[in-house]
Amino acid sequence: MRFMRTKAVFAAVALASTLAACGDAGGTDEGSDVQAEEVEEGKFEAGTRMAELAEAGEITVGVKYDQPGLGFKDASSDIPTGFDVEIAKLLVADLGIDPESDSVTWEETISDNREPYLQEGRVDLVLATYSITDERRQIVGQTGPYFVTGQQVLVAADSDITGIEDLKGEEVCSVTGSTSLENVEAAGAVGAPADTYSQCAEDVLNGSVEAMSTDGSILLGLAAQNEGELKVVGDEFSEERIGVGYSQDTPEMCEWINGVLEESFEDGSWAEAFEATLGGEGVETPEPPALDDCQA
Repeated sequence: MRFMRTKAVFAAVALASTLAACGDAGGTDEGSDVQAEEVEEGKFEAGTRMAELAEAGEITVGVKYDQPGLGFKDASSDIPTGFDVEIAKLLVADLGIDPESDSVTWEETISDNREPYLQEGRVDLVLATYSITDERRQIVGQTGPYFVTGQQVLVAADSDITGIEDLKGEEVCSVTGSTSLENVEAAGAVGAPADTYSQCAEDVLNGSVEAMSTDGSILLGLAAQNEGELKVVGDEFSEERIGVGYSQDTPEMCEWINGVLEESFEDGSWAEAFEATLGGEGVETPEPPALDDCQA
């Protein structure tokens, strides 16, 4: 595995046009066929967390369960689906662990518990629409991004609201512990916190709040899931750089994660993951974003 660093400026992904045409919240969302790689002797330095995980043959990954196209799991599924999950599978496979096996524990991770789960060692990695921020990097490790999106607004299909500028002084739902809630309040709306994005969508449907707001990719998945009842409006009013979370106790994971991501950009597996989850007919696969340098 090569560990590559890049400083190129990334272009934001135009998700509104990407997903709006996808009535099923993107591509097939059946997932790509990611196979475990053979871990050759010496691939991971002894004592690193990667070596420990590869030797144990088990890993726990925190993902969302309520975001169609990104991280979603229903009662009938054994393994969640979505773009975040597919990227996680690439990392798991690089450790020689079969992503489709019981050796992977997919732990439901909501916005408010991502840092505690990493700090407590409850999960080894978090891939849960996890925006990279300086504040989060003070308490956990984050690298990437493997995806770039922006925040928009979700309203009832018959609403005349056209964007966040129409919601000053109004209650707008977003998830506790998310950067989205902070952005809503900075835009002049009144933040209405909820535990999950699905709860926010339900609150919009039942009229408890006028709107909800978070990354456009999440909103378009929810709108597609409730076709004819909800719609996404307005321009993106933030830039969200979605990355991988890991414990600060294992800083060596940063170079490994970046190496796997860089390889997926180059060999097409990142594009395959996008097309299997967020892509669809007539949807152009974006260029992968540039990765942050790992801090020494």
